[in-house]
Amino acid sequence: MIQRRKTKEVQIGDITIGGDNPIAIQSMTKTDTRDIPATVSQILQLQESGCDIVRLAIVNMEAAKAIKEIKKSVSIPIVADIHFDYRLALTAIESGIDKLRINPGNIGDISRIKQVVEKSKERKIPIRIGVNSGSLEKDIYDKYNGITPEGLVESATKHIEILENLNFDDIVVSIKSSDVLLSVESYKLFSQKFSYPLHIGITESGTLNVGSVKSSVGLGILLYHGIGDTLRVSLTSEPVNEILVAEELLKSLNIFQKEKIEFISCPTCGRCELDLINIADAIQKECKSIKKNIKVAVMGCGVNGPGEAKDADIGIAGGKSKAVLFKKGKILRTIDENNIIEEVMKEIQLL
Repeated sequence: MIQRRKTKEVQIGDITIGGDNPIAIQSMTKTDTRDIPATVSQILQLQESGCDIVRLAIVNMEAAKAIKEIKKSVSIPIVADIHFDYRLALTAIESGIDKLRINPGNIGDISRIKQVVEKSKERKIPIRIGVNSGSLEKDIYDKYNGITPEGLVESATKHIEILENLNFDDIVVSIKSSDVLLSVESYKLFSQKFSYPLHIGITESGTLNVGSVKSSVGLGILLYHGIGDTLRVSLTSEPVNEILVAEELLKSLNIFQKEKIEFISCPTCGRCELDLINIADAIQKECKSIKKNIKVAVMGCGVNGPGEAKDADIGIAGGKSKAVLFKKGKILRTIDENNIIEEVMKEIQLL
């Protein structure tokens, strides 16, 4: 049983993270934020796919002002990703942003930081401090003779203290690296010192296949240790894929708290006598939008059919150009290979 670390609750739009709240899945748009129609379209796709929070790159004042129009067309909480320019943060807040991702130590002197903090307090906008191994401060890098978990946590501590000294504690923290074990040790060390909610992720993890593996390893370890209040699977791929991988990761650890079909299938072998790979792909695709807490199994033969998948709500076990359809381990009927997808989906809808 996974025991989640107890953290401070933080409100982001209509989503609450930390405490006993569900782990929120995040992604980031890959459009130019200034292109409002394209950005809205991508956010709506993410919403439909199950994303809880989405982040936008705010590269200049035009992008910061675009938030106001974008917010009119979407319901998901929006995070403004800002580097260095405090004025972009102030404009993003005025435009209705739900959360800032900004490192206070990088936006100028204390008077500028204070302006952002006061405006955030006024609008109840939380701030995510995002420490990244690729941009660790030089003095900390030199102190630890390189990038270490201790150095990354010290960097996060420095930014936290800036905000706390201004009586601001509506804080979320991320400590990311492309190195899986460095990320894990950094998050573990941080969680021993602070109770702020953590946004976890393996940054620059790679393309769909490679990045899914690296992210699942790193995030899986952290989640198993009860660490993580929000997460992002960062992929060089369409953003919707980040949501699909994140959902499967949470489901595999039994901590996915939304209604969603759990899909299992065997890898196939020489015993399989039908086109199981394409059948499995098609059924999984059809199941993506169905919100039911059920398990669906697609198995290649009787060896790992109703027996190994007997707890599935609906499943098939392949034969020669046909399959048996079973429910909770009990065989219902035999169906022709050409009708498998239609018959399985019909039974799922009846549940």
